[in-house]
Amino acid sequence: MWQVFALRYAHHDRPAQQNFLMPVEDAHEAMPMDYFVWLLRGPDGREVLVDTGFDAATAARRGRTILRPVADCLAAIGTDAAAIRDVVISHLHYDHAGNLGLFPNATFHIQDREVAFATGRHVCTACIRAPFEVEDVVKLVRAVYAERVCFHDGEGEVAPGVTVHRVGGHSDGLQMVRVATARGPLVLAVDAAHYYANMERRNPFPIVYDLGAMIQGWRRARQLAGGDDSLVIPGHDPLVRERFPAEDAAGEVLRLDLPPTR
Repeated sequence: MWQVFALRYAHHDRPAQQNFLMPVEDAHEAMPMDYFVWLLRGPDGREVLVDTGFDAATAARRGRTILRPVADCLAAIGTDAAAIRDVVISHLHYDHAGNLGLFPNATFHIQDREVAFATGRHVCTACIRAPFEVEDVVKLVRAVYAERVCFHDGEGEVAPGVTVHRVGGHSDGLQMVRVATARGPLVLAVDAAHYYANMERRNPFPIVYDLGAMIQGWRRARQLAGGDDSLVIPGHDPLVRERFPAEDAAGEVLRLDLPPTR
């Protein structure tokens, strides 16, 4: 059984309407976005990181607030970024695939279709390439040439009890991560659902490549979690910090493998 830590590293204030494709009644109410990376710690001490966040330069360009650099988040729970051997990249958007240089000894796990998407014809269009940072994509390609990338086609295993599942939708090669925990199969939906409310209201986040695939992704997440919605974790929702026990006084490190507190 694995322990699962959500590490909040950045934050962005925004109104609710920016988080939904269709109009909402509470459009002008505050609905901030949190940014996480997720550390998985196995019973044998093996560690797998899910996503790598973004750095200070990217935060400045995009108007985001870094609360604590990703390397410091990891150090706070006793993990050295340079010692991590497996990193899952859910997709190549800027807030999930920056900081690749922090992990010089890691193999990066990614979907075939995500690399093809981020380097193919669709990113010739500004509105599709906007969530990507070209230098992050270039670093991933360099890792390919250094034989440090493990490609997955649909479903694949990263470690015993840790599997990846392509759902697409938000980005063509977006993958979720399923983790065996003491309370059941936990699903890190990442950007298959930015917020709990995207699934609950059936109203997608507005950055979407394939709307049908995004909606089917919600259903797939629930299936992978055995039908238990509390085991499906959205990618950016501040409610995660309210629903799960904290490992630190500031509430920036959450234990997702433990039962929700509310």
